[in-house]
Amino acid sequence: MVDPVASVEVFTLTRQPDQPYLGSDEFDAPPNAQGYIVRSANRTVYPTFQRSVLVRCTTQQGIVGWGETYGIVAPGAVGAIINDLLADFTIGRDPSGSGGPSAIYDDLYDLMRVRGYSGGFYVDALAAIDIALWDLAGKQAGCSVAELLSETPRSEIPAYVSGLPRTTLQERGELAAEWQGKGFDAFKFALPAADQGVAKELEYLRELLGPDTRIACDLQWNHTAEQAIELIRAMEPYGLWFAEAPVLTEDIDGLAAVAKAIDTPVAVGEEWRTDHDLRQRLGRCPIAIVQPEMGHTGITNFLRLGRLAAEHDLVMLPHATIGAGIFLAASLHATAALDAVAGHEFQHTVFLSNREMIDSDMACDHGYYRLPTGLGLGVTPSKAALDLLRRL
Repeated sequence: MVDPVASVEVFTLTRQPDQPYLGSDEFDAPPNAQGYIVRSANRTVYPTFQRSVLVRCTTQQGIVGWGETYGIVAPGAVGAIINDLLADFTIGRDPSGSGGPSAIYDDLYDLMRVRGYSGGFYVDALAAIDIALWDLAGKQAGCSVAELLSETPRSEIPAYVSGLPRTTLQERGELAAEWQGKGFDAFKFALPAADQGVAKELEYLRELLGPDTRIACDLQWNHTAEQAIELIRAMEPYGLWFAEAPVLTEDIDGLAAVAKAIDTPVAVGEEWRTDHDLRQRLGRCPIAIVQPEMGHTGITNFLRLGRLAAEHDLVMLPHATIGAGIFLAASLHATAALDAVAGHEFQHTVFLSNREMIDSDMACDHGYYRLPTGLGLGVTPSKAALDLLRRL
């Protein structure tokens, strides 16, 4: 039965976190009038609250699909792109039609391709619609998105703990040990939180957590190649699992220099929007791990990145989301269908603080994510979240 999209609505969802992702000391200046702060460690703006942009697509038969993307800053930009441009080109399209949601994605992407809109707010807005369309497609087919993508999707995905939001090194170690006691054997700390230096941070965590625990470091994009190489080499004696985002995202030559100079696997890709971002680095940068973020890629390009990674023997470790849970659910469904994925980031501070924002049985415990069950994504905004929605 043909059941095209009849309406596209876009909202913001804003809430106060229980604690900042990296802890109370991650910022060194008060927020501005918009509630924004610049993190000196990577010179990037962050809000003092959690905010994402939600999209609701409803078909003529009344089936509802939900999507989500970033709303960290300037969510009105995403809303304007959807309301002024993408919505009308989505209405009338059937997600279960020929080519599925990916065909609609490609048509929407092509609308602005020659104008250079291959990233940023435009593709974030497109990602939200894409996720909603896949949610609809699963519901129309009477199955989950994971089942729509694979005959044998995984129901569990290995998770690694990301972020240790405590003030002192000892307290961060205690928190890591607490999660280790809950069955997690892989961790990542971020450079901004390592107040005694990244080498000291890793040395302490290694001694505390043992030789078999995997420990990675997020360098937060804020170094020259020479600086990154020096930092990574200082950590390597203590068993560094991978080094994430060692140089500025635009510095492809610097990324190549780092990856060639060190023994540690290099991980990149959280900020990428499409498979073209990976293609620009293949053959130039001997990276080992790609980290797509569902809120930027949507399911369509997430899958393309994963398949391209598999073709080139790269490991995929998707970035966890800071959203309410909708694009995290989408990330898990797509992850469950890809061979290249070895695990998935678990930002526990975000995940646990947002449990009341969604109706779902999605969980992460004993070292594994469990996919939400149900049709489509298996996740919908809760009443508490619906009460917080503000139309854009």
